[in-house]
Amino acid sequence: MEPDRILATWLIAHRREIESSLKRQLGPAAPAHGSVESEALRRFRSFLASVLVRGESITPALDGLRLNERRVMALVEAWTQAAAETAGELHASLVAKVRPSIEAFRLSIRTTSDGRKQRGRPRATRRVVVAAIDRIADAFLAIDTDSGEIVDANPAAGSLLGVDRDALLGVAALSFVERNGHDGWWTQLDAMSENDDTRSFWTRLVDASGGPVDVDATMTRFATRGRVLALLTVRPRPLSAPAVIP
Repeated sequence: MEPDRILATWLIAHRREIESSLKRQLGPAAPAHGSVESEALRRFRSFLASVLVRGESITPALDGLRLNERRVMALVEAWTQAAAETAGELHASLVAKVRPSIEAFRLSIRTTSDGRKQRGRPRATRRVVVAAIDRIADAFLAIDTDSGEIVDANPAAGSLLGVDRDALLGVAALSFVERNGHDGWWTQLDAMSENDDTRSFWTRLVDASGGPVDVDATMTRFATRGRVLALLTVRPRPLSAPAVIP
């Protein structure tokens, strides 16, 4: 590829604008400062700038990172979208220039030993969401009852919460719950860790933009090796129906 120092300089100069756009886009799913995902995104930006300056492929620096490929690549795609929106009329040109580096970064995650180790977890938990569940209209989330983290989601869940479903992986489920409902949610998750009873309730979620989403929720238990998952299916409630926090 031809070097593009102008684009590399532009991306560096507009880094804060792009990051602000990314945070607005992802809301609670944005990577926390100092997290491994935030570091991976920083290394992608450095890798991309080097490729654009040199005009040739290099190897991304991923040593020491244990990455969830699905989550990290969803963040990279979201960052690219934020950069493209910031670029305005240069949108198409920017995406075309960045796309080869995205694929090279993805391949590097897959071929590093640390990446392979960490990717084993998403593949194992991915069996929780079968192809049929991916196609249904109801939103589906698999939540670790101990940590409260989302370990899997279907496309409908991403649409309901306003982010790509892979960007939800590893995010605290309570990030998408109104603060006054947190205690009730922990009660539901604790119950799932102790018995197999199916639980149904009404609650209010919060999407990536901060907007309230009233839903009917059903939670069931799924025990895997070493942990228990709460399988949550939610459906938006009619506007006229009151929401009750669990």
